[in-house]
Amino acid sequence: MFAFLIGFNIIEQTNERRRKIMLIRKAEQKDLQELLDIYNYEVVNGVSTLDLNPRSLDDWQIWLDKHNVENHPLYIAEIDGRVAGYSSLSSYREKEAYKSTVELSIYISPDYRKRGIATALMAFILDLAKADPRTHTVVSVITAGNEASCKLHEKFGFDFCGTVPEVGMKFGKYQDIVTYSLKV
Repeated sequence: MFAFLIGFNIIEQTNERRRKIMLIRKAEQKDLQELLDIYNYEVVNGVSTLDLNPRSLDDWQIWLDKHNVENHPLYIAEIDGRVAGYSSLSSYREKEAYKSTVELSIYISPDYRKRGIATALMAFILDLAKADPRTHTVVSVITAGNEASCKLHEKFGFDFCGTVPEVGMKFGKYQDIVTYSLKV
């Protein structure tokens, strides 16, 4: 069962065994290593990103510094003092005309999957996007075959825009990407 207390950025998840509280808060410098670990897990083990080599702490510091400025928020889901996942809105393209379009990313630690955390982060980050007059469109680029991510985007009203076939090579196989967008 989930109870959203958006004003306090708290989501409660309960089950028969114990009660967990998930705090959704702005990412901070102290979260950098856990954010990097979550991302690099996907670099090494999955196709949620088409990066082939793990990122360094220096790389991720540059990435962190580009967030929580302008219309590029970065929020984490924290459970028991650990980063369970994160959502971010990043620059879609560097050209000035794209400034009101942002690219959505959501990554969940393998230890916290299938608990509704991605849904909570999606709801939260989209509320931020809708409240920000600088943001007009949210775009997601998803590696084809990631059905959970596609279903999540469809649940939140994203429109399927198309497939780019065989755009990247990972794990010895060409990967397709699919694009979704949402006007906010």
